[in-house]
Amino acid sequence: MQAKSSSRKLNRVVQRELDVKIQFMEGIVRRDPNYVDALQLLGDHYTQRGRFIEGLTVDERLARLEPKNPVVFYNLACSYSLTEKFDRAVLALEKALKLGYRDFAWLAKDPDLKKLREQPVYRAIQKKIKGMKVKVR
Repeated sequence: MQAKSSSRKLNRVVQRELDVKIQFMEGIVRRDPNYVDALQLLGDHYTQRGRFIEGLTVDERLARLEPKNPVVFYNLACSYSLTEKFDRAVLALEKALKLGYRDFAWLAKDPDLKKLREQPVYRAIQKKIKGMKVKVR
């Protein structure tokens, strides 16, 4: 599973395609509320479409369903950052790191975490990463 991003501007055709995908995935999730793959796609589509609150709701559900998945908690941190819940974003990111998330190069530039990186609370994350003594490109 890949970390999601909401960074690009969408033209009308892409917006419409995303809306169709969202409707389709919502139908699948209505039939099977615990279908992890469908929820992951739905959360990604919500985020890409700029529907951050709905994406956060999906990511919170995924965190309950996949409590040991580092990418789920990374994406949850992104959703918290996009909705300006920075303290929760830090907690989710710390959990992602504890569970084994290691794509530090992406973490340093992910547009979904831009607002979080501007917050003083982000320094704790930077300190943890430095303390892990890993090589960051």
